[in-house]
Amino acid sequence: MTKTAPFGSWRSPISAVMIAGETIGLDQPRLGDDGCYWIEKRPTEAGRQVIVQQNTDGTVKDLLPPPFSARSRVHEYGGAAYTVAGDILYFVNDSDQGIHVVTPGKTPNPVYSEPGLRFADIQIDRNHNRLVCVCEDHRGAGEAINSLVALTLDDNRALTTLHQGADFYASPTIRADGGSVAWLNWNHPNMPWDGTELWLADIKPDGELHGARCIAGGEDVSIFQPQWSPDSQLYFVSDAGGWWQLYRQQADGAKRLCDIEAEFGLPQWVFGQSTYAFVSADTIACCYCQQGAWFLALLCTHTGELNRIDIPYGDITSVRAHQDRIIFLAGSPTFTTELVAYHPGQKNLTVVKQSLPAAIRESYLSTAQKISFATAGGHKAHGFYYEPKNGDYSAPTGEQPPLIVMSHGGPTAATGNSLNLRIQYWTSRGFAVLDVNYGGSTGYGRAYRQRLEGQWGVVDVSDCESGAKSLMATNKVDGNRLIIRGSSAGGYTTLCALTFTDTFKAGASLYGIGDLEALVRDTHKFESRYLDRLVGPLPDSRQTYRERSPLFHADKLSCPVIFFQGEEDRVVPPNQAESMVAVLRQNGIAVSYLQFAGEQHGFRRAETITRVLEAELFFYGKVFGFKPADKIEAVTIMNTPD
Repeated sequence: MTKTAPFGSWRSPISAVMIAGETIGLDQPRLGDDGCYWIEKRPTEAGRQVIVQQNTDGTVKDLLPPPFSARSRVHEYGGAAYTVAGDILYFVNDSDQGIHVVTPGKTPNPVYSEPGLRFADIQIDRNHNRLVCVCEDHRGAGEAINSLVALTLDDNRALTTLHQGADFYASPTIRADGGSVAWLNWNHPNMPWDGTELWLADIKPDGELHGARCIAGGEDVSIFQPQWSPDSQLYFVSDAGGWWQLYRQQADGAKRLCDIEAEFGLPQWVFGQSTYAFVSADTIACCYCQQGAWFLALLCTHTGELNRIDIPYGDITSVRAHQDRIIFLAGSPTFTTELVAYHPGQKNLTVVKQSLPAAIRESYLSTAQKISFATAGGHKAHGFYYEPKNGDYSAPTGEQPPLIVMSHGGPTAATGNSLNLRIQYWTSRGFAVLDVNYGGSTGYGRAYRQRLEGQWGVVDVSDCESGAKSLMATNKVDGNRLIIRGSSAGGYTTLCALTFTDTFKAGASLYGIGDLEALVRDTHKFESRYLDRLVGPLPDSRQTYRERSPLFHADKLSCPVIFFQGEEDRVVPPNQAESMVAVLRQNGIAVSYLQFAGEQHGFRRAETITRVLEAELFFYGKVFGFKPADKIEAVTIMNTPD
């Protein structure tokens, strides 16, 4: 029998402890002769990233004992932190950012480490007995220097530069015969989804590069994932036609494989992302996105015929293939992220690893509803709406639920429809949630991404506000209890929405941005010129920076806000949150601030994740006058609301 209780006060089995302690992150799957590999991000081990192997006989084992953790910090966000060569594994160790090796039955040993050097995107060059990878050099004063380097695996362990001169490098890929290497590079102020160049060079017998030349891309074309086919042809993804689509490089130029308005690429926030892999020279396994939903397919390299595979997932990435096996990470409205294997010949689908081993009853799960809504300028924006759902409760007659609008980070990223327990935490307690893919998000073509150029803090805010108002107009939510929350760039959108509109009544900023110019001054190299496109170049656009920085208009912010911040964050330093908190406290606005030692950009520790969720729930309870069913440690709220 259901109980009647106000929205927001429902008791739920989806606890913060479950989310932090029982859920692991799955990342960077690989396939080799000896089985399947992946990284597990374990909050209960202080966020340690462990490489795990499933042998061909099905046995599973950790390959990295504590305290080793496979994590690159190139661009701060890292990615592509390991590679497999037969039964030998090379990885970047988090603590020293050096390259280490793991051989069967042995603990990791250092291959090369030097203070100030970071590595990512490691590739094996078997013909020259070396590793080829991206290096980020922080040894000198000023901006870090990025380059493409080679590390010999003989006793000398010599590190040499293969190519330099561009601001950024990524995605080295070596032809099977060792005769050529391709890679991506780009320069300030571009981000990799704005414009990248695809370079190709011959490798001489002594390992030096010869005839390096740009063969595709440019200032306004984004290239993604160059890769050699089994018959030594170079493939890549390009958005030259307005969508990230697959191409093959030929003597007469690049040839698009299939003409479909869909995204076969991703924003390269991290290294090593993969949306396609070769099953054979004739067949590519690929995933692609249409209107926010992802699909898996087999693509014929000769005819361009695209055959969708019927699988129960709508969020797919990290596609890899080896011999007769395809693996990928996938989720759906009823599945958290899983590592999945598919055998095309047998049409057999198996789950290798789940991010959440325990099942949750369907009566507690709210299913994502894809919605589109009108927004400013005659445009449409998109998102996923979740109704409150808990089979044990119903709300009092006539009560509408509070709404949490979620603004994703990036801002050039996207939210999907996979089962996300951090959303279900709220919906199972009686909150409605709108997860917005505002203008600038990926998955909807280059034109949709470019809606945010010069308009950050305007378009994203308008789209979040329009989404909330569209739900108010249909009486699905309580207009007096509208909340907005976001992390990083989403935290900036949150603070702008709270400052420059009066739609929302409370908010939560997780390592968000309050002062745009301070961000440019303090942030790391990868994003140091990001705002040239999103806001405008400095110093000419300084007035715009000030106009769009919530810190300088905090007198307009009149509703309660809670801030969460990592003490060691180098992407959005703590002074961003601290400055906002100081102004709100001075202005008498209810505000709470929690800073976490040992955390960087994005929280990884179980105790932090737990505390953030529970503190945010406590905060909303105080703001809107309901008592959460959870037993939660109190949060200090300065200028406590009545």
